[in-house]
Amino acid sequence: MKSQAKSYLNHYLFSLNESFRRRYTSFHADYFCATEKDANICADLVVKGDKTATCSLKHWYEVADEPTPAIGHLQVVLNWQDEPQCIIETTEVFEIPFHAVTPEFAFQEGEGDKSLEYWKASHIEFFQKECQQEDIVFDESMILVCERFKKVYP
Repeated sequence: MKSQAKSYLNHYLFSLNESFRRRYTSFHADYFCATEKDANICADLVVKGDKTATCSLKHWYEVADEPTPAIGHLQVVLNWQDEPQCIIETTEVFEIPFHAVTPEFAFQEGEGDKSLEYWKASHIEFFQKECQQEDIVFDESMILVCERFKKVYP
């Protein structure tokens, strides 16, 4: 974690009483999405409270041999310029096939008009591009790792 994000996280952690602070053991700093425009839009949506969920293809966790998200994990949400915008805490993690995503989850992702139709179209486009880079084919039966979160700071 870069120093600016680490300082931002520490400012939040040290504003908590010690027993509450100790419950947090998992942290990272990152932006959402893969382009400057989308990363900045998503960061703004999180700050405003419009975005309270996100998802990724399970495939990427398996290929990178990275742990899937866990409840209680803190993320410093960055904009594309790596500037901290807020901190979120993961409150729920579940897996679901792409084709089974609900209108409720699409709404919680907070993007576009918040409809399932918008969500599907934008995520198909995004996941197809990601899969193409790895020489695999996206299909709607692929498993997503879905997260719900709450903004905890500021």
